[in-house]
Amino acid sequence: MARKATGGTGTGKAKSGKPKTKSTAKERRKSSDRRRPPGPGEIRQSALNAALTLTAAEGWRTITLESIAAAAGLSLTQLKTVFPCKAAVLNGFFERIDAEVLAGGPADADETPRDRLFEVLMRRFDALTPHREVVRSILHDCTVTPLAGLVTLPRFLQSMAWMMEAAGLSASGLRGLIHTKGLAAIYLYVLSIWLDDDSPDLAKTMAALDKGLTRADNLVAVGARFCPPRPKAAADAATEDAP
Repeated sequence: MARKATGGTGTGKAKSGKPKTKSTAKERRKSSDRRRPPGPGEIRQSALNAALTLTAAEGWRTITLESIAAAAGLSLTQLKTVFPCKAAVLNGFFERIDAEVLAGGPADADETPRDRLFEVLMRRFDALTPHREVVRSILHDCTVTPLAGLVTLPRFLQSMAWMMEAAGLSASGLRGLIHTKGLAAIYLYVLSIWLDDDSPDLAKTMAALDKGLTRADNLVAVGARFCPPRPKAAADAATEDAP
């Protein structure tokens, strides 16, 4: 017998219980998101956040990849896909700070190289300020275990090269490498001041940076004394001078 629709005047009894409601698209998306495993970007951010929190509380030397995974709610397999070793976690921290500084865009081209470097490096110290205890712990570990410092040195110099580029100064070639290392020396000197600078506007840090850049005036001299012009700038200049 064919099934009849239930009507108000029909003789059949209505089914008891509340009718089932259809899930909305939004609810289905939420359910899908709960089932979806975290992607590499999410895993990376969760693991790095956990590592920074643990380092500030317990110290960089004492934390392990297992403790990072546990604090982030990840399996070791998931952690390994983004951070195969502790040095990779540290590199991730460098990358995060670099990205925050570079997100501010290039320094004002109308300023001198010295002033542009000052602006960019102060941006970096501002980005590091929420992680002061993390930096203190990492530096202490590098002092106690020099090998740890050597492992991070190439990545540190890479960050300094990006700071040069953000200031509109070439970090390429032998001269660029020399200038990058010089900037790294200034930065480390100022970093030691910044660690204990409790002034709200980082006045001590700014004074130390100004002093460091002044002492390295040959490094930040205007024009060709500092860095060779970029290829595009040189080509534009040649075009303008052409008859």
